[in-house]
Amino acid sequence: MSTNQFNLLVWAWIAIGLIAVPFELRITAPYGRHVRADWGPLMPARYGWMLMEGASLIVFAGMFLAGGVAKTAPMWVFFALWVVHYVNRSIVFPLRIRSRAMPVSIAAMGVVFGVVNGGVNGGWLGWLADPYPDTWLIDPRFIGGLALFLTGAAINLASDETLLALRRPGGPEYSIPRGGLFRYVSCPNHFGEIVEWTGFAVLCWNLPALSFAIWTAANLIPRSLSHHRWYRQRFPGYPRERKAVIPFVL
Repeated sequence: MSTNQFNLLVWAWIAIGLIAVPFELRITAPYGRHVRADWGPLMPARYGWMLMEGASLIVFAGMFLAGGVAKTAPMWVFFALWVVHYVNRSIVFPLRIRSRAMPVSIAAMGVVFGVVNGGVNGGWLGWLADPYPDTWLIDPRFIGGLALFLTGAAINLASDETLLALRRPGGPEYSIPRGGLFRYVSCPNHFGEIVEWTGFAVLCWNLPALSFAIWTAANLIPRSLSHHRWYRQRFPGYPRERKAVIPFVL
C-alpha cells in the first residue's frame, strides 16, 4: 500500500468517527452504569475490557515490531507509551474493577476499534513512516506532546483511583465522586484520556496519531455528557457547578 492510499484510508477512518458523534449523543452505549439487556447476550465486563483494550495493545505492538522501518529512539518512546497505557487498560484496570455485565456486541465493537486503531498507528510506524531522527527528542512538538501525554495520563489514573475507591465490595454501587478534578467535571478520567491522546498526536506529529485523538474526543465527550446527565438524575444534590468533561467549558 502506498502512503497516499494509506492516508486516504485514515481520513476515511476519521470521517467515520466524526459521523458517529450525532448518534453517540442520542444513543448511550449500554455498558457500565448504562448497561441494558436489550443489546443481546451479556458477558462479564472485566473480560470485555480485556478484549477491547487488549486488541489495541496486541495489534499495535505486532505491527510496529514486524515492520521493516528502522526503529529510532523517538519511535521506541512512542511504542513504550502505547504499551504502558494499554497494559494498564487491558490487564491492571479490568482486574481491579467491580465486574458488571457488558453486552457482547459492545465488546465486539470495541475489539473492531482496537484492531483498526492499533493497526493504523502500528502499521504507520512499523511499515510506512520515515524513521524519526534522534533530534526529534528535543523538538518542541515532542517535548510539548510528551508533557501533555503524561499530564493526561496522570489525570486519568488519579481519577480512576477515586472512582475505584468509591466502589469497594460491600459499599454502595454508586456515589458522588469528590476531590481532584471532580470538583470541576463529572468525568475527569475522560478529560485526562482526551489530553493524553492529544499529546500523543502532537509528539508523534502524524495523521494516524491525530485520528486516534479525534476518535478519543468523539467517543468520550458524548459518553461524558451521558454520565453527567445520569449523575444529575440519580443524585438530586449533585453539584450544579460541575461541567461534564472540560473544566469551565463543557
